[in-house]
Amino acid sequence: MTLTLDKLRALKRQAGATDVPAPAASPVPSALREPTNEAAAPVAPWEAVLGEAASRATANDAAPDAGVAMPPAPASSGKRSADIDALRRLLGLRERAPSPLPRARAVDRSLPGTEIDEGLWLIESQVAHAAPDAPLPLEFARRDGHVDAMDLLFFDTETTGLAGGTGTRAFMIGAADWHDGALRVRQLYIASMAAERAMLRAFASWLSPSTVLASYNGRSYDAPLLRTRYRLARLKDPLDGLDHLDLLHPSRRRWRGRWENCRLATIEREALRILREDDLPGSQAPAAWLSYLRGGASTNLRRVAEHNRQDVATLSQLLLRLCQSSE
Repeated sequence: MTLTLDKLRALKRQAGATDVPAPAASPVPSALREPTNEAAAPVAPWEAVLGEAASRATANDAAPDAGVAMPPAPASSGKRSADIDALRRLLGLRERAPSPLPRARAVDRSLPGTEIDEGLWLIESQVAHAAPDAPLPLEFARRDGHVDAMDLLFFDTETTGLAGGTGTRAFMIGAADWHDGALRVRQLYIASMAAERAMLRAFASWLSPSTVLASYNGRSYDAPLLRTRYRLARLKDPLDGLDHLDLLHPSRRRWRGRWENCRLATIEREALRILREDDLPGSQAPAAWLSYLRGGASTNLRRVAEHNRQDVATLSQLLLRLCQSSE
């Protein structure tokens, strides 16, 4: 066996390997230790030595012949970094460019009319509708006497809701009267909550002790609402003591059962033959105003103003029609 081990060592030296010390053996009790030649040098187990020699021989056979130049060593870490950078640049060229964010559309918040106080706007217009020459009889309202057309003030409000109470406020007040040979329409509306007091004062300046109010369901809704807002604003109530013609009740007596209902829009269409275009329903008026206060567009708020303007203009024609019916 000693001869065989010497041959294996010679093969290892030919392959360029050096002697590797054998792994330390686990201690064995002296009683179980077999007698050995202490003078002989320790050797590695046969299996380990044989396996290592075989692997070296295989590597030696696979190596190229002597005198042939070996291929260069693998690329260094610097070259690998350069390759990674080049790959990143290549991938960067193929990456999809981020799509631009959609351009925000400009919100149209322009308001019609003139700002006469901070947050308070006034719209003025005229309707080619001359005032009656003679006083108007009041038989249609089941009242005696006559009313001077120049004393009439037709009014209508746009509010934040129909429930009423202290939480409901009017954000627009429209009024029409005969002035300088035409029907003058004036509309007040607020673009902020703080402007309500100024609007109430401006509307009060349009009234006088001889004013006769005319509305459609205003005696039950619009007038009480305005009185509440004057009281909450600690202002004198200018409606107190004024005569009031509510055209809803005479219209019901005149046309009830003839059409599906007696709403102002129905009376306007059927009795007065007035057709509105692009009219915003009154039920959508609160949402239009609140949307503007929250930063939205003023498109629907302008439609509310047009709806209100047509309402007060219609009241003047409705009053004349009712007067003719009573003759």
